[in-house]
Formats: sequence, structure tokens, C-alpha cells
Amino acid sequence: MSKQRLAAGTALILAVATVAAVLSAGAGARPVRTQGTVKLGFITKFPVDFYFTLVGGAKGWQKSHKSVSVTYAQGKSATDDAGEIAAIQDMVASGVKGIAITPTSPAVIPALTKAVKAGVKVVLMDNDLPTWKLKSAVVSTNNLKGGTLAGKWLAAKLKAGNTLGILEGVPGVPALDDRVNGMLSGLGATKSKIKIVSKLETDCDQTKGAQAAQTMLTANPSLTAIYSACGPPALGAIQSIKNAGAKVILVGFDGLTDEVIAVKAGTEAATVAQHPAKIGSLGIATLDKAVLGKKVSKNVDTGTSLITPANAK
Repeated sequence: MSKQRLAAGTALILAVATVAAVLSAGAGARPVRTQGTVKLGFITKFPVDFYFTLVGGAKGWQKSHKSVSVTYAQGKSATDDAGEIAAIQDMVASGVKGIAITPTSPAVIPALTKAVKAGVKVVLMDNDLPTWKLKSAVVSTNNLKGGTLAGKWLAAKLKAGNTLGILEGVPGVPALDDRVNGMLSGLGATKSKIKIVSKLETDCDQTKGAQAAQTMLTANPSLTAIYSACGPPALGAIQSIKNAGAKVILVGFDGLTDEVIAVKAGTEAATVAQHPAKIGSLGIATLDKAVLGKKVSKNVDTGTSLITPANAK
């Protein structure tokens, strides 16, 4: 392994036994595999509740498939392209027959292309790389539909003259862009009656979400609503709203455990829930089928639902 790849590899948190082990392993930990005849790789973006649950779904599937061994890797942030590239390269070098990955951005495409040319099947999870045609399948939430759910809910709450701020995720990532575009579509006729005062990037980071929300509230003290394309920034916005002493309708996307708690507490009005455990289990199951030469669906929709105070319990 080159020094450059080794350095990039230290940007990852590698886990095998449990989701908690991901936290304790630390950056640069050596990959460890369970025993099995089919070797697969499983790569997720960064250590947050959503991806821990997604990994848990894959491990749940693996328990009933003893013939499969899986190497798990996780990046340090939502934009850790270098970490994912290093993980892809290491897994190919170790002889995996397939890789399931939640790609950070199109920057990982060259590494994935080399993997496919080396005979490795690739299944994308959580978000697609639309321009890349060598994937075996995409297992994900229909983020456009999920965003539309949020937009329709907001449309019923907003009135003419109200204002809306948008906490974007990582602009350019199709899944995250779909969440924003879906919400705007879901607003319907209400969109022309309200004013969108700000759209700020958060990288799906809680601290950046808090900072962006603070910026919005400082510039717009009477802000009516905030829509967050990711769960962590929504959680960050809660504190900024509290600090400003404002009453803001906050709607998130992810349905994180802490978001559900916030909905119950009344500090977040609603959140679009994905099913990360299902993404993980279907992602690894679809990859296994592809590796075994079985027919798989090109697109697997894992569904969404809207969590509000009415159903949060």
C-alpha cells in the first residue's frame, strides 16, 4: 500500500462487530472480516445515527447468511471523498467480489469504475450517481417523493406573505438536491405566495446547520419556517431558534432518533423518515444477488413517511 493511500485510509472508521465498534475503532483501524465464502465490502459516509442504523440493517441480514463475509468502512464526514476512495481501493485489493456504498460525490466514480473493470459488482445505496452507468443497482429512498411530502405538509401550514429558509445538504449530490426540489414542488401554489429568503449549504453537519439557521434568523427575525434537507442540520437549527427566542416551523428530513424526540417535544414540527435499516439490508442483499449472477432491479425504493406530533409516538 502506498503512503498516499495509507494516509487517506486513516480518514476512515472501520467496524465489524457492532455499530458501537465503529465509534471505538477510530480512524485508520484495520478492516476485519467475518468468515464466509463470498467476500463483500460495505462503505458508508460518516458516523451519524442514520448510517449506524444502515450498517445495522446490513449486519442483521448478514447474520442469516453465514456464507458471506463483509468488510465495513465508514468515512469521517459527508464530503470525505478521499476516505471512500481509499476504502474502495483497499477492498478491491483484498479481493472483494462486490461493494455496496453510499457515495459521497461523483469524485468516487473513477475508483468505482476501476473496481468494476476488476470484476467487482457495485450497488449504490442512499443516493445515486446518475451519470455513472456501471452500477448494478441503486437501493435508496425516493428523495423527490420524500421532499414532496414535506412540501405538501408545509403548504398546509404557510400563508400568503410568510417566509421560508432552506438548509441545503451538499449541493450537487442528487439525493439531497431532490429533497429540496421535491419540497418546492410539494408547496404547489403556495410557493408563489410566500418568500424564500435564504438557501444555505450545511454539508449535512449539525454545527453548520446551527450556524446557517442563526444567519437566517439574524437577517430575518420574523422568519416563518425552516426546511432542512438533512437531519443533523435540523437538530442544529433547534438550538439557534431557541437562542433567538423565535417561533419557527421547522421541518427536517431523515427521521433521526433525536429528530423524533424533538417532534415529540415540539421543537421540530415534522421530519421525513427514511428507513435506513431497510436500505442497509436490501443494499447488501441486492449486492449478494448481483455477485452470484442473479437478476436484480436497477432501482429499489425503500420508502418514506412523514413524522408529525400526531404519529411520533
